Amino acid sequence: MFLSVFEMFKVGIGPSSSHTMGPMVAAAKFLDIMRASPFKFAGVKASLHGSLAFTGVGHATDRATILGLAGFRPDTYDHEKAETALTQIHQSHEISPEGLGTLKFNPKDDLHFDFGPALPGHANGMILMATDNQGDVILQETFYSIGGGFVVTEAELTAGKATDEGDPVPYPFKSAAEMLQMAETSGKSIADMKRSNEISRGGADNLSKGCARIWQVMNDCIDRGLTNDGTLPGGLNVRRRAKSIHDALMAERGMNLTAPHTINDWMSAYAMAVNEENAAGGQVVTAPTNGAAGVLPSVIRYWLDHVPGATQSRIDEFLLTSAAIGGLVKFNASISGAEAGCQAEVGSASAMAAAGLCAVMGGTPEQVENAAEIALEHHLGMTCDPVKGLVQVPCIERNGLGAVKAVSAASLALRGDGEHFVPLDACIETMRQIGEDMHEKYKETSLGGLAVNVPNC
Repeated sequence: MFLSVFEMFKVGIGPSSSHTMGPMVAAAKFLDIMRASPFKFAGVKASLHGSLAFTGVGHATDRATILGLAGFRPDTYDHEKAETALTQIHQSHEISPEGLGTLKFNPKDDLHFDFGPALPGHANGMILMATDNQGDVILQETFYSIGGGFVVTEAELTAGKATDEGDPVPYPFKSAAEMLQMAETSGKSIADMKRSNEISRGGADNLSKGCARIWQVMNDCIDRGLTNDGTLPGGLNVRRRAKSIHDALMAERGMNLTAPHTINDWMSAYAMAVNEENAAGGQVVTAPTNGAAGVLPSVIRYWLDHVPGATQSRIDEFLLTSAAIGGLVKFNASISGAEAGCQAEVGSASAMAAAGLCAVMGGTPEQVENAAEIALEHHLGMTCDPVKGLVQVPCIERNGLGAVKAVSAASLALRGDGEHFVPLDACIETMRQIGEDMHEKYKETSLGGLAVNVPNC
C-alpha cells in the first residue's frame, strides 16, 4: 500500500476537502473528459447528491462546482479571479473553460441539489453532464469525493482505484503490524521507510522541496489566522478567536504566575487559526482533510516553538511519519466525515500528529504506533454534525482539542516502551465498524446532533 505524502497533504482551499476541493477537482476532470471527446458541446449541468447536497451550500460545494467547471483548480486557486468569474457567470449564464469555447450554464437552473437517497458508491456523489444545442445530455460522468480531496469516477471506484497500490515500493506495508515488522527487519524508522517509498516514486529532490512547501503553506496559514479577526462568513456570525487568544498569550509570556496548562491554549490557538482561515475559504493544506487541517500544523508549531531541541530540519520526518499513519487509516477505514463521522477526520489527524511528534522526539517505531493508537482511540464514535453545514461549529474548537490529545498521546507513548493492549490496526478497524454503524444524520449531513440542537440563524 502506498499513498504519497503529497496525496495526504494537498495544498487547497477551504472550507472542505471533500465538499469544496473534491467537487472542484471532479469538475476539472470532467472538463478533461470533454476535451478528449469528439462531440461538440453547448452547455454543462451538475447534480449534487448525498452529503454534497445536504451540506453543500454551507461547504461552498455550489461555488466549487461552478468554479471547477469554469476551469479553476484548488492548487492554483486565485481568490480575486474566482470572485470575478463567479459574478460574470451569474450575470451571463455562460462559462468559458479553456479549449471548450463558451458553454451555457445558469447556476440557478443547471446546478441541482438532489436531497433524495445518496448515490450507491459513496455519501459524496455528483453527476456532471454536457449537453448539445437542444439541451440533451450527450456526455455524463458520475464522480465520488471520497475524502481528503480524493476523487474517483464511478468506474474507478468499481475497479478498486480508491485502494490501488500502484507500482511496487521498497516497504509496502498495508497494516501497522506489517509496518512494525518491516521496521524491525530493516532497522529503519517509519519515516525512513516512508522516505524510501517516496524517493522510489518521485526522487529525493522532489520530496525535499515538496515537504518544505507543505510546511511553508501550513505555517503561513497559522500566521494569517493569528493576525486576522472579525466574523466568519456563512450566517452563524461566529467570531474569529485565534488572534485574541494569541495576543493574550503573548502578553502573559514571561509571567511567573502562568499556569502550566496554558500550553494547551497555545496549541488551540494555532489549530483554531488554521481552521478559521479554512472556514473563511483561505488556502490550507489537507491534513488529512480540510475540516481537520489545524491539528497537525498546530502540533508541529507547538514542537518548534515550545519544545527544546526542536529543529526545522526534521519537519520532513514529522510529515513522513504522519503520512504513513494517515495512509493506513485511509486504506483500512476512512478519512471522510461523510463516511465515518469526525472520528475519521479529527481522529485521524490527531493520530497522525501524535505519531509525527513521537517520532521527532525520539520515539521507537513501537512507541510511534502506540501514540497513534492512543490518539485515535479517544476519538472513536465522534460525530460529524456541523451547525448549518458550515465547517465552524464544532469544527474549529475540535481541531484545538485534537491537537491537545495528540501531544498527550505522544507523551504517554514516550513514557512507555511501546507495548500496549490495543493495537493500532484494531483501533482502525473499530473506527471503520463504528462508521458503518453510525446513523447517516451524524455523518456530515447536518441532520442530527449539534446541527439540530443549536439555533443556527
